Amino acid sequence: MAQGSVKVPDDSDFSRFQGQCESQEGWVNKYSKSGMEVWIDLPPPTPAHHDRSQNQVKIHKIKCRMAMKDVSAASMYDVLHDGEYRRKWDTNVIESFDIARITINADVGYYSWRCPKPLKNRDVVTLRSWLVKDDEYMIINSSVKHPKYPPRKDLVRAISILTGFLIKSTGPNSCTFTYLCQADPRGSLPKWFVNKASQYLAPQVLKKMHRAGQCYAEWKQSNSPNKKPWLHPEQSAPLPFLSLSALDIQRTESLENVDESAVREERESEGEEDN
Repeated sequence: MAQGSVKVPDDSDFSRFQGQCESQEGWVNKYSKSGMEVWIDLPPPTPAHHDRSQNQVKIHKIKCRMAMKDVSAASMYDVLHDGEYRRKWDTNVIESFDIARITINADVGYYSWRCPKPLKNRDVVTLRSWLVKDDEYMIINSSVKHPKYPPRKDLVRAISILTGFLIKSTGPNSCTFTYLCQADPRGSLPKWFVNKASQYLAPQVLKKMHRAGQCYAEWKQSNSPNKKPWLHPEQSAPLPFLSLSALDIQRTESLENVDESAVREERESEGEEDN
């Protein structure tokens, strides 16, 4: 999206996002198995003489894709939007809520999540927008600065440069599901985490989201089956409307930069999920 003031994404922004999702240029494949693929575009290495105390920007990029043969694109789109259902399947979430509405297809929200131990947990405040076009569904977000939701002392405020989902229908009950994340986690991450993210964590998240899609229709039948405000704006909760002038672009220089490059990995007490 354009630099400068905060704006709601338009069709050209969604087109550029889709282009990044579908492009292979500059991406290195790190995982390809069982219909899932993961690519990364690593930031350049930090020079040995670099002062780690400097507020260096390090953007991490990861792209994941899964061919889902038994879940429709529309169902996966619903899964991503349904905040109540997310609390059922997203075990990493700490807190997630909508803050304000910008337009009928854009809002501002807060999300915090658990990182693998012993890394510090993160949070973001983002402007999110969505677009449905024929048999394609897109949701994208980028970080913004909201005066009532400053960084918290117990969390590291990360920055979403451009993060989102592209879901393309491949049949009445099948789709390709792509997740793209370009973010500054505000700090130097250890190599073990970068490797684990692409070779273990990302595939596991894809599997978890696939299972969420498989189970959504049954769950929804017992949980307000006719309520889908992302498709029917008149059903939306009474969120306050917010002017874009109340938001600023979240600048990296205003946030803490945490050096976790030397942090050693801890084994999860409950054990890791099988591949």
